[in-house]
Amino acid sequence: MSFELPDLPFARDALEPHMSQETLDYHYGKHHAGYVDKLNSAIEEDGPQDKSLLELIRSTEGDTFNNAAQVWNHDFFWHCLCPANKSTAPSNRLHEALEKKFGSLEKFKQQFADAASGNFGSGWTWLIVDASGDLSIVNTSDADTPVRDPGVTVLMTLDIWEHAYYLDHRNSREDYIEAFWKLLNWQFVSENLAAAHSERHAA
Repeated sequence: MSFELPDLPFARDALEPHMSQETLDYHYGKHHAGYVDKLNSAIEEDGPQDKSLLELIRSTEGDTFNNAAQVWNHDFFWHCLCPANKSTAPSNRLHEALEKKFGSLEKFKQQFADAASGNFGSGWTWLIVDASGDLSIVNTSDADTPVRDPGVTVLMTLDIWEHAYYLDHRNSREDYIEAFWKLLNWQFVSENLAAAHSERHAA
């Protein structure tokens, strides 16, 4: 099995001025594409494997895991974004869940921003439903991802590798995080929470 670079859910210039086409050309066109190519090379070296991306993430280590995780993480991240003029709002269920857990939507955004700002080095910051069914903000380093953990549902993520923001914001991760809120696809996050609830009720 070989993997292909998935299409972006928007045009490469659709996130301007908050995320430039130049950033997308590098971030998606070079980095994301590079992870796909490296994953396929790693699979060829390991021999034929009829496994999905998630199966590879949950069953491999080293180069195969790192590149499979980065392919999945990036694909998920792009769906967390939408053009600012198409910005959505949290569903009632999501809004109530965030208020219950964090006190208010604004307090959630501040806690998430603080976690992303304080995540040392390269990595990702996530909003998840953890194995107990509770909302949680978690940081991961490098390619690591919560989807490898049993019982976890990922709701949203922010890529905090420098290649995600250096062209637009230089070394200011804080400016990048502020811009992220203008692009966040709340509808996608809300749909992920609804899916998590459905899965738990069906289990």
